[in-house]
Amino acid sequence: MAEAHQRRMQAEVEEMVQSLERDHIRKMQGRMFGCSADCCDRSSDSMSQVHQCIERCHTPLAKAQGLVTSELEKFQDRLTRCTMNCNDKAKDLFDSGAKEPAVRSLMDRCVGSCVDDHINLIPSMTRRLKENLESIAE
Repeated sequence: MAEAHQRRMQAEVEEMVQSLERDHIRKMQGRMFGCSADCCDRSSDSMSQVHQCIERCHTPLAKAQGLVTSELEKFQDRLTRCTMNCNDKAKDLFDSGAKEPAVRSLMDRCVGSCVDDHINLIPSMTRRLKENLESIAE
């Protein structure tokens, strides 16, 4: 992917991830640590019971992190498929006898279109992630 397109995509995704972390994940981390501390305060419990309690405290955060990772992987896979299609179009154009500047131009437009299309998907992906994170937190 051309560097400018890659930087633009990376900035958009980073902004989304930081927003999710700040508004949802961080709160879940706080609850997890508080819950884990409460488990450690249970002096009558066995070591095994305390360990199980701590594991239960970690479960929602682990689910949330897995959810975000999975969604980002799917997003990356879709973007990769789109850019691979651009590579195929560029190769086909080059094989048909087009000159390098025309192929580069096609590739830049095509990848730019992929980036634009996928940046437009970020708000719905963010909304879906927020809804799912809120349901985990409950």
